[in-house]
Amino acid sequence: MSRKSEIELTNLCLICNGDKVLVQEKTGTKGLVFPGGHVEEGESLLESVIREMKEETGLTIKNPIACGFKDWIQEDGSRYMVLLYKTDKFSGELKSSEEGKVFWLERAELNNANLIWNMKELMEIFDSDRYSEFFFKIKDGKYKGKLLG
Repeated sequence: MSRKSEIELTNLCLICNGDKVLVQEKTGTKGLVFPGGHVEEGESLLESVIREMKEETGLTIKNPIACGFKDWIQEDGSRYMVLLYKTDKFSGELKSSEEGKVFWLERAELNNANLIWNMKELMEIFDSDRYSEFFFKIKDGKYKGKLLG
């Protein structure tokens, strides 16, 4: 039995600016997420999050800190991993991209915002040292997820 498995690597980054966080309304969705994207071939994980933030927000982030991951096994047996980063260091001018509209949102408004893709659970990882992973697997024909620490 091989220990190798197919993995799709992606990232999300929580960019903070004082009491505000940067959110994105991804094209084709009806909710908010943090900007992110795929790791490209030959690219380090750190390089990928810096590049994705520049492409999707216009900002050049500095010193992104890895703080955990979202991880699930897809129906075909492959794994999908989202590497979670955060930073409050950046330069440049904010601009939206074809990926979606980006804008600053008061952090206090996050709980009432229309967040998608388990963003509320991911905030538990971004905001504390209690959890490091949000893991999904299929159980009884449905995806079930839980925070792990």
